[in-house]
Amino acid sequence: MLVLHRVLPEPDLMFADAMHAARFVELCRWVRSMFQVLPLDEAVGRLQTGTLSARALAITFDDGYADNLEVATPILRAHGLTATVFVTTGMLGDGCMWNDVVIESFRRTAVAEVDLRDVLGVAGGPFRLGSPADRRHAAESVVNAIKYLATDQRTAMVAQVSDRTLVAPPVDLMLQPSQVIELRRAGMQVGAHTVSHPILTRLSAPQARHEIGHSKAFLEDLLGERVGLFAYPNGKPGEDYDDACVAMVRELGFDAAVTTVRGAAMRTTDPFQIPRFTPWDRSRLRFGARMVSTLWASRRGLTEATQAGY
Repeated sequence: MLVLHRVLPEPDLMFADAMHAARFVELCRWVRSMFQVLPLDEAVGRLQTGTLSARALAITFDDGYADNLEVATPILRAHGLTATVFVTTGMLGDGCMWNDVVIESFRRTAVAEVDLRDVLGVAGGPFRLGSPADRRHAAESVVNAIKYLATDQRTAMVAQVSDRTLVAPPVDLMLQPSQVIELRRAGMQVGAHTVSHPILTRLSAPQARHEIGHSKAFLEDLLGERVGLFAYPNGKPGEDYDDACVAMVRELGFDAAVTTVRGAAMRTTDPFQIPRFTPWDRSRLRFGARMVSTLWASRRGLTEATQAGY
C-alpha cells in the first residue's frame, strides 16, 4: 500500500523530492501497468478472505490537503485509479498542520536569519535563510526538535516560529468540508485521521478516544455514510500508537487501520495495523524493484518503521 501526503501543481524548490503533478502522472502510469489498484475497503475484505491478488495495491493520502482533490484526483481519474484520503478533521477549512506552519514560515519569510536557540536550545539555529536548501534545513531542524513535545508546548514553539519569521499561518492548504464531499463524489474513499493529528501515545485514554471517535463521527455526519477506515498519525508502532490505541480503534467500530511500517499486507496481517510506505523512486525499474523487495521482505516477516510524514 502506498502513502502520500500532497501532490503539488509544480516542483518545489525547497523540497525537490516532494511529489508533484508530473511525477504523480508517471507514478500512476507505473502503478496501472504493474498492479491491480483496489479501493482500500475492498482490498481489506479480500485480504481477510484470502482472495487478494499478489498484484493488488491501494493508494492512500494522509491529512486532507486541498491538492488531493485539486491536483491528485483528476490524475487518478484519468488513469482509472482510486485512492483513500485520511482526513484530519480539525484542520479542514482554514486550519493548518503544525509542521506546515513551520515549513511555510521558513519558505515565505523575508527575514534573512532566524535564531530560536533561546526556546529550542542548540536545535534552534541560528538559521541563515539565503537559499531553498537553507530554508529546508531550518524547517526540518525545527520540526524534528518539537515533533514529540507535549501538544501545548509544541503549539507555543510553532507560534514562536511564526512570530520570528513574520509569517502568518497559511489558511489555504487543507480541504474545505465541501471539498471532502466532492472528493467522495469523485470516487475516492475517505477515512479518519483523528481531529488534531496528535501523537496518540502522549494522550490519556479519554483524549485518544475523543480524537479517534470524533473524527469518525464528524466525517460520517458530513458524508452521510459510515466511515470504516483509520490512519494512525505518524504511524510508528510503540512510539506513535500502541496496543491500547489499536484496541480503541477496533472498539470504536472501524474495519481497518493503517500504519507507516514499510511492508506489504499478508493474510496474517492485523487489519488494524496494515503497513504502508512512500514511493520516492524516480525510475520505473527502481520503483518496480522496490515493490518486489518489499513484498519479499514482508513474506519473510521483515518489516521496518518508516517516516512517511507528520
